[in-house]
Amino acid sequence: MADETPDTPATLPLAVLDFVGIEHGETPVDSIAGAVEVARAVEAAGYRRYWVSEHHNMTSLACSAPEILISHLLTLTSSIRVGAAGIMLPNHTAFKVAETFRTLLAIAPGRVDLGLGRAPGTDPLTAHVLRRGVQTDPAADFPGQVAELLGFLGDGFPEGHPYARLVAAPVVADRPEVFMLGSSAYGPQFAAVNGMRAVFAHHMSPDLATPVLRRYREQFQPGVEQQPWSAISVLAFASDDPEQVTRFEAAWALTMLNLRRNIREPIRPEEVDAFAASPEFRDAPRDPDRMAVGPASEVVARLRELQEQAQTDEVVVVTPGLDRAARIASFEAIAAAWPR
Repeated sequence: MADETPDTPATLPLAVLDFVGIEHGETPVDSIAGAVEVARAVEAAGYRRYWVSEHHNMTSLACSAPEILISHLLTLTSSIRVGAAGIMLPNHTAFKVAETFRTLLAIAPGRVDLGLGRAPGTDPLTAHVLRRGVQTDPAADFPGQVAELLGFLGDGFPEGHPYARLVAAPVVADRPEVFMLGSSAYGPQFAAVNGMRAVFAHHMSPDLATPVLRRYREQFQPGVEQQPWSAISVLAFASDDPEQVTRFEAAWALTMLNLRRNIREPIRPEEVDAFAASPEFRDAPRDPDRMAVGPASEVVARLRELQEQAQTDEVVVVTPGLDRAARIASFEAIAAAWPR
């Protein structure tokens, strides 16, 4: 867990991952204003970090440019760390990412996080466009991209390297906290071998989370960091109202179903209500390991259980949904129930 100094307010080992969803009937302007509202609320509740994702070609999300969102959020908050979870590195050049995040550090020193992902964050055609049609193998190129990025962020390059004379400006003394993201064994293993922080998406691959994160600690070799550090992101929703809990579960299930159908538009509230009442949802087997839902005390107990099993330093709370007020209330309830 990150150390607190006497001048730094104590924070909880909690973060929020926000997809910056556009609720039905909203405009993107409303959605981004809502993201600011969420960030301020979780900052006040004591969360350590607020992260936004990178997704493309989806009219239901407003997070296609996380770098711009981060800048906006940094200027409208005061203490919480703000970052990307993540920057999908194959969609970008390492040099440009370094310049962008150094600029963010010049805006808000000591408050910027940079999560790195290997996936495109979108469909194959959109990935093709983002990469200007260049045919590359992300699995083969990714390690080199990460090495270049770390070099531009301050590690430098060996003498004689063609990039050794380049400077990612503005030059700042600070560097972002860098995290390796993953929903498969690759991310934590890459982080362990290269001595990096690891964040695993339990909300995408719950069956893998505990074994791969425990293995990360066992295999960690000092590199970028001298000690292992990890976090686990979990779907969570706290409410004493069983109907709200069911609605949250149904909304997530319908979202996943729509993605498989290539439907990428905002979901109407009445669609969620109808789906929640349908045999397709009611009769489907529940997977209690996929999410933590219910009264705040039960949600916190489950999150802490997962944290202990996976041996992580922090928990990233993932609460997508149609009702921003309910999401904020859930974040606040989890923070209030978290042991100090």
